[in-house]
Amino acid sequence: MRLTDKLDHGFVLTAEVDPPRGADPAPTLKQALILRGYVDAVNVSDAPMANLRMNSIMLAHLIQHHTGVEVIPHLTARDRNRLALQADLLGAWALGVKNVLVLGGDPPERGDHPEARPVYEFGAVGLVETIARLNRGENLSGGSLESAPDLTPGVAVNPGAADLAAEAEKFWAKVEAGARFAQSQPVFCPETAAAFLDALGGRSPVPILWGVLPLRSLKMARNVARWTRVPEALVADLEREGRAAGMRAAQHVLRELHAAGMDGAHLYPLGRVELLKEMLKPLGARLG
Repeated sequence: MRLTDKLDHGFVLTAEVDPPRGADPAPTLKQALILRGYVDAVNVSDAPMANLRMNSIMLAHLIQHHTGVEVIPHLTARDRNRLALQADLLGAWALGVKNVLVLGGDPPERGDHPEARPVYEFGAVGLVETIARLNRGENLSGGSLESAPDLTPGVAVNPGAADLAAEAEKFWAKVEAGARFAQSQPVFCPETAAAFLDALGGRSPVPILWGVLPLRSLKMARNVARWTRVPEALVADLEREGRAAGMRAAQHVLRELHAAGMDGAHLYPLGRVELLKEMLKPLGARLG
């Protein structure tokens, strides 16, 4: 089944890997192999934090070809104009890539090429609309395609944002543009997910895979707290117990999301895929 079918039939798990900093895909392929059997799809980030990495779509194709795991490459509006974005999306479909997570992208000044000129011809909403038009057999200039893809666009959401009403409004705009699913920034307690659903009116119009990140240290928690909510109780536990507290909290969130009948979870290893395997082991490969 495609990811879209799985989202209609149970609790879906995805996990994120970063492309290599060089021309050898082997390290990332190894990470994907570790995840095979534990997740339904693997996300491949697109120059994360505006740092140079291997092309996400090409690497996603290699992962899918060599491991059989379905892929969700990220595509940012930061580095490409509308012509290049459409070309990449058509190429993704030709390579067997069926899902794309669309993002605005971190500004270049945050990364290792601060002199790079950003494009940002449009943002995530514009990218979703672009995919919807290509799927209808149209390009952005109004012309017809010789053949149309059937790409599934996903979007990002932050349920731990300080202004939930504003975040919900942005989310609705992405859904109205044609988003078919969402993957969230990490949530560190089930109440964060519930509060965002309340801001949406009680339920989400598309499946949301809730982000789960096993925090490894107090320093890590403080960094993450700059852009999403980390409960004070978890911060205190991390100060006392370190990595063990973060792992226990992540396992608790997974269990509660599953018990609440949520659509699934998106797992953040931050370069430590073996931690996700450890996190999932006591829960069973498919959470029982």
